[in-house]
Order: sequence, then structure tokens, then C-alpha cells
Amino acid sequence: MAAHARDQAAWAPAGRPVALVRPQNPEQVRAVVAACAEHRVPVVTRGAGTGLSGGANAVDGCVLLALDGMDRILEVDEAEQLAVVQPGVVNDHLRAAAAERGLWYPPDPASSPWSTIGGNAATNAGGVCCVKYGVTRDYVLGMQVVTGMGELVRVGRRTRKGVAGYDLAGLFVGSEGTLGVITEVTVRLLRLPEGPPKTVVGAFGSLVAAGRAVAATAAAGITPSALELVDRYCLRAVDDWKNMGLADLGNVLLLGRVDTGDEEAAALRACFDEAGATWSTRSTDAEEAEALFSARRLAYPALERLGPVLTEDVCVPRGLVPEMLARIEAHAKAHAVHIANIAHAGDGNLHPLIVVPEGDDEARGRAQAAFEAILDDAVALGGTVTGEHGVGLLKKRGMRAELGEDVLTLHRAIKAALDPAGIFNPGKII
Repeated sequence: MAAHARDQAAWAPAGRPVALVRPQNPEQVRAVVAACAEHRVPVVTRGAGTGLSGGANAVDGCVLLALDGMDRILEVDEAEQLAVVQPGVVNDHLRAAAAERGLWYPPDPASSPWSTIGGNAATNAGGVCCVKYGVTRDYVLGMQVVTGMGELVRVGRRTRKGVAGYDLAGLFVGSEGTLGVITEVTVRLLRLPEGPPKTVVGAFGSLVAAGRAVAATAAAGITPSALELVDRYCLRAVDDWKNMGLADLGNVLLLGRVDTGDEEAAALRACFDEAGATWSTRSTDAEEAEALFSARRLAYPALERLGPVLTEDVCVPRGLVPEMLARIEAHAKAHAVHIANIAHAGDGNLHPLIVVPEGDDEARGRAQAAFEAILDDAVALGGTVTGEHGVGLLKKRGMRAELGEDVLTLHRAIKAALDPAGIFNPGKII
């Protein structure tokens, strides 16, 4: 049970469960939920445990419901361009199965080699290519869920269009296990893009300069399939771990991809140059380009080697990315903490990573203060406290500030209707 009691959010508290259940089919899930509802026992559902907000952490006295064993791809329909999967299917396994049929499942969180589709749906996960292709909610057509009354129901559809009734499937996406247990997901697939993507790399002297390039890209009407930011702290951490020789490339890198042709790649590079890039290039080596994006994915685990990481997930309007990056730098200085930065910069989703020495309680306090200040700044700039990681335990105060009491009252009414016994992931989100 201890190995399943928390996700990857090292800063979020975890309680003591009373049992771990590993169901193999939806009926077993239904039986567990029905028993827990009868006895008012909390249920905390988890997949691979790759979350970064404490959303899958145990609460005292709960039953942990681990769905990673329900890992079958039930159907891939080429004609209808959809797949039906159990919640424990790993994201990359679905992408590989779709690719065998010339299809593509776009959402690609950094944890895609390990995270599961059920968890991706529960948190509305995003990823690198979501700037152009959208997040998990844009691909979930329907699902099978167990409700708080212990009933197994289907919501959503299989068709491309459908407006019958409320969008209950969309409601469950992003609900972080607080409304029910997802036991099957039907997702929309796309055709694989034709030809390899074009990669553009730009180096910048500062975070703010890189932010200006992001704003310029948006103002030019360019929609890259990826636009990622990696700062010098992350590059150095990856170098120290994997010896990739990245730290000498620049203080901040922007990694852009386009899948529409050479003209858009040239326009993207021009935006970098005009915003003040110290150098830029269009990569013609697919292996080299993939290595750069791999370094972006390795940044978080590389920083974890240096100490506990408090991970942000704010999202602001793209034109305000330079301002938000400047505020993050100011908070690092004001609170005397080390903040590394990676970002899905193309859609304004920033990931400041606050690293503190192991066992330094005073530094933890400063880091927590910086964390909360960054949340407040995101809201002040018209953004959100979480673009893709979810609220869980770490963002509850920030969500209250963002949504306000009237909207939170609506959230509570929805939860009461779907979870009348209040057993699903209590204490999370609201």
C-alpha cells in the first residue's frame, strides 16, 4: 500500500489507506464502489501515479483502487478513427497501436511512456503538441464509469457529432477521480501526419527575450505543432545526468516544430530572430531534433536528482508570456529560491520548477511562498492556476481565487449529485 499511497507530487501530503484493490474488470470496480458507498469508506482511484498535484494521494482510511492492471486496448477502428481502451492502457502503447494502422493519438504528456489513459482523462492531460492539436478532452468521445451509487453507466458517444443531453463525458474529464471511476475510454484518433516535422531551434539571452519570441509567434498567426521552452538550469541538470552537451547552446532554448511545410518553418525562425535570438537554426537532422525534444522531457527527472521539486503549471494568454516569465524571475529573487523553467510556451502553459535542498525546512517555506505568489500572478494576468496537471491538493487555494465562491458552489452541487455518499477522492479539488 505504501508504494501506491502517493503520486509524484513530493510536496503534497498523503494519508494511510486501509486497503489496496487491483480490479481486473469493470464489474469488480462496481462491486468495490458499492461496498465503499454502503460503509462510507473513501475511494481514491489511481493509474500509474505520475500525477504532479497530489490528486491520487491516499486519504486516511481509504481504499486505494489501482486500475493499472486494466490495460487492454479493446478496439482500434480505422474507418471511424477511434479506439476503445481500458483505463490502465499506457499512453505510448495506445499511440503505438494506433500508428500501426496509420492513426495518431495526439495528447502526449511528458509522462507518456508511463502514464495511463484513465489518469490522462482524469486530469485532462496535455503535452508538447497540444498547442496545435489540443488536450485530452478534445479526444475523449465517451467513457464507461462507475457512479457514486455503484452503477456502471456509459456516457458520451462513438459518433463524430452528438448533442443529446449534457456533456457528461466532458464533465468526467478533468474531474480527478472526484465524481466517479473511469473503467473504459473511447478516444478520437487522427490520421498520422504526412512526412517528418520541421524543427526550428532558437537560443536567447534571457527568459523574457524567449517570451517575446513566443508572443511574436502568436501575433504572426503561426501555430506550430510544438513550441517548448527550456532554460539553462534545466539544460545543465540534463547535461549533468545524461552528458548531452546542451548547456553551451544558450541561456534559454525555444524548440519549435511545424508539420505544414518549409514556409512556416522559415516564418517561425524569423520570429525567433526578430525577437532577439542570439542564434537560430533549422534542424535537418531528425535524430538531432528528437534528442533536443528528449532533453525537454528529461528536464523534470533531471531536476529531481538535485532535491525535492515543487512543480508549477500556470497558463496565461500567449501575449503575456514575457510578463509572466519576468514575474517568475522576480519571485525567485524575492524569495531566494532556485526556479528552473520549462514550458509548453506556444500555448502559454509555463512550468516553473522550484528546487530546494533535501531537508532544508526554511527553504521549503520560501519555496511554498513563491509557489503561491506565482499562482496569484497567473490569475491576475487572466490565466489559470493549472493548465494540465490538475488541482489535486497543491492548487486548492489557487483554484478558489480563480473561480470564486459562486462557481465553487456549482462544483459542490455537481459532486453531491454524482457522489451522494461523498466517497470519491474527498478533500481534492474543492
